[in-house]
Amino acid sequence: MYNKKSIKDIDVKGKKVLVRCDFNVPLEDGRITDENRIIGALPTINYLIENGAKIILCSHMGKPKGEPKPELSLKPVADRIAELVDTKVTFAKDDNVVGENARREVEALKDGEIVILENTRYRKEETKNAEEFSKELSSLAEVFVNDAFGTAHRAHCSTVGVTEYLDTAVCGFLIEKELKFLGDAVENSQKPFVSILGGAKVSDKINVINNLIDKVDSLIIGGGMAYTFLKAQGFEIGKSLVESDKIDYAKEMLDKAEAKGVKILLPVDNITAAEFSKDADAVVTEDQNISADFMGLDIGPKTQKIYSDEIVNAKTVVWNGPMGVFEFEKFAAGTKNVAKALADSDAVTIIGGGDSAAAVNILGFGDKMTHISTGGGASLEFLEGKVLPGIDALNDK
Repeated sequence: MYNKKSIKDIDVKGKKVLVRCDFNVPLEDGRITDENRIIGALPTINYLIENGAKIILCSHMGKPKGEPKPELSLKPVADRIAELVDTKVTFAKDDNVVGENARREVEALKDGEIVILENTRYRKEETKNAEEFSKELSSLAEVFVNDAFGTAHRAHCSTVGVTEYLDTAVCGFLIEKELKFLGDAVENSQKPFVSILGGAKVSDKINVINNLIDKVDSLIIGGGMAYTFLKAQGFEIGKSLVESDKIDYAKEMLDKAEAKGVKILLPVDNITAAEFSKDADAVVTEDQNISADFMGLDIGPKTQKIYSDEIVNAKTVVWNGPMGVFEFEKFAAGTKNVAKALADSDAVTIIGGGDSAAAVNILGFGDKMTHISTGGGASLEFLEGKVLPGIDALNDK
């Protein structure tokens, strides 16, 4: 789908290289509570240090909505990177992002040193992909490297706009890895190829289901979206989450899957409760039907076994979205057992970012997965077969 040049395909020595990273990390009182995204950027940063580039790192953080918000400054990120790399790191404090201070620091860069710019979303032009800010950012550098898969589905100044003004625009190792795993899974997967889709809404996954039905051998459906499918099959779903306007679509997908010989697996029992609460009593249903005053909050034990058996026989598995309300201990078993089945399998296992990535990491199975995507929205759009502007804009091989 994409065959893009990476930093290995170009000469970076002595060149000013602007790298778009994804440093959108959670902060509490200025402390970074999860540094996975920073760690994920290190291979690209270290390669540029070792190969003598003059490195300028940029990223957004949170939603400052186009104005300087001290609590969303990238300073804590810059401080942490300085501890993790073996070179001089300067934070260019500049509310204008590319102002006098930033320009001065970039000019002073020696080969292998790093300047980190302030939050790109301090400028309202960033999310509008406005020409002026794109020009300012690109004027700092000779080469652009995009390594922020998490924002690759957005056409912003720091992901797409800068490529209009810099002839050399390539991907870093993180995006290269994402393209390899997600691309191979969708286009050249080893069979049987199983996709697991969960989460609350069918509407979020419509295009994914549509695209994957042409590629997978079986489709496992859990989470809130399963109840729309169960209702489409005529089962009682009580007070469960349902998208009434998507019932016909669910029927259409079930018919399409049958016509193509694709197995769709839906819950055969459910873990339910009378209310949406972590303290609610969990009641397991006999079959697919849920009584009138109850709501489904997880897949039942029989379903967990069926789903796990399907995963055991797979050679490629892509998982996007939890099987139930995994944040509540009583309704986490479905997600936990699916994660365990993936961890125990010999298949290529790809976790599509967002909630499923959080779930496997919280449950302690992260290191057993082949690849955990760093972009929830971007990986979803990739699985839908959409063009990602931040990748499309890079140089082809």
